Amino acid sequence: MVAKRGAGACALSWDEEGEVSRGEKRRRADGDGSSDVGGGGGMGAFDALHDELVVSILADVAASAGSPADLAAAMLTCRRFRELGKHGLVLARASPSAVAVRAAAWCDDAHRFLVRCAEAGNVEASYLLGMIMFYCFENRKLGAELLGAAARRGHGEALYSMAIIQFNGSGLPKDGRNLQAGAQLCARAASRGHNDALRELGHCVSDGYGVRRSLSGGRRLLIQANFRELCAAVANGGARFAAALGRSGECKPPGPHMCLLSDYGCHVAGAAGRRAHAANAFLAGWYASRPLASGAGAAALRMCSQPTCGRPETRKHEFRRCSVCSGVIYCSRACQALHWKVAHKSACVPMAHWLVAANAGAGNAVGAAAAAAAQMAMP
Repeated sequence: MVAKRGAGACALSWDEEGEVSRGEKRRRADGDGSSDVGGGGGMGAFDALHDELVVSILADVAASAGSPADLAAAMLTCRRFRELGKHGLVLARASPSAVAVRAAAWCDDAHRFLVRCAEAGNVEASYLLGMIMFYCFENRKLGAELLGAAARRGHGEALYSMAIIQFNGSGLPKDGRNLQAGAQLCARAASRGHNDALRELGHCVSDGYGVRRSLSGGRRLLIQANFRELCAAVANGGARFAAALGRSGECKPPGPHMCLLSDYGCHVAGAAGRRAHAANAFLAGWYASRPLASGAGAAALRMCSQPTCGRPETRKHEFRRCSVCSGVIYCSRACQALHWKVAHKSACVPMAHWLVAANAGAGNAVGAAAAAAAQMAMP
């Protein structure tokens, strides 16, 4: 195994050499000097430990690791840790933070690491690798298989991402959308506590999008999503969030929390910020330094306008546009709601206003008439 310094998740070479099978006992002869811990010849107390016990310890370390570098540092402690660190139990129990590979640190070793973790049954690694394969490397089949494997095990983010793929027909022609499947996946993700999926489901029920339309039922789901979001923001932000909430004038106590009735929720809760999932952070970092793949019509492809989402279009006009200004696009209603709260609410201007401003100076009567007609056509 080769150590590669300064490469984050690439700090270890995840090759097949030195693989340790489950339950294998270490048999070392006295005086072989193979231990890196304790020094000296002969079998020490550490060498006498069975592999199962060492693997169990490493699994606990992997489950509590705060980053891929933390896990790599633990495995570099000694030769035995480097070998047993590849055990399936260790990789399966690696924490979400331990498998959160960054786009800037992507390399062959990072790829092999995620593959090994996914094969060992690590659901988070399966989801992250599925998103990378589906969007970054455009391997739709493999990406969908990995996402499906994570979704079948109840991974909320995977269920919601599969729902977005179904709603948009990502990787397929426009007629490949499956609204019913998307709504069902949203319902499953919402039942797992995924708030964006709950908000998406509320809009689906309100609009009859893939399910039977019910304005009252959709409104109840949206209020529930707003309440969850508000509670999470208060729990995470504490007094600082409460102060911001009072300054906003939107939800001043003891008055009613009108944000609970909004389609978009409380803008202070959105502005308080929530950490993007590692998969979304990877996509955003990946496309920040790499343009969308070139090809037929690829120049027209765009990214979701919610900056922390990172999802790109897989075909022209795949994502939905803002119905007022048409200047931004979103992969989902949840991304639209979040971006509206933190940025677009103050920037959205009807297209007719731009036409009026553009034609006012030139005295273009035809353009002004078209602008007026567009204004009247807006909901």
